[in-house]
Amino acid sequence: MVASVREEAVTLDRAAVDRLRARLQAYMAKKGLRSTAQRRLIVDTFFEGASHMTIEDLLTEVRARDKGIGYATVYRTLKLLAECGVASERRFGDGLSRYELADDAKAHHDHLICSSCGTIVEFEEPRIEALQEDVARRYGFHVISHKHEMYGTCADCQKKVS
Repeated sequence: MVASVREEAVTLDRAAVDRLRARLQAYMAKKGLRSTAQRRLIVDTFFEGASHMTIEDLLTEVRARDKGIGYATVYRTLKLLAECGVASERRFGDGLSRYELADDAKAHHDHLICSSCGTIVEFEEPRIEALQEDVARRYGFHVISHKHEMYGTCADCQKKVS
């Protein structure tokens, strides 16, 4: 069971963040959704926050700035971000949904998840990507998307056991 999350993340540059914000604005305009003060605060907090946030993580951060924002408002806003492709929902086997910024220009990354402390490490490995492409080609399979997650024990937790 994952108790807490400490992480290392692949970060987005300013241009990527601006692209994601523009994508959200266009999607909201298309759907006729308003940009309320509460929604803007939630979105801004999500963009500024750590990667792999749960709804509860985001709610805690948002409520530090506005105690009147409820769970349902944060939930609906995260679902909106995922619907329009600004956020990706991830599940790492602990029963929680986590959200990270999504960007087509961002390099694909995979995850190492510590089953003891909850550390999530994002990494990029071209050899793994090439091997996956080779396997798909061998089986005549066209890959649209994939997720690679490895579960185990991080170096810090291994030291605690020793």
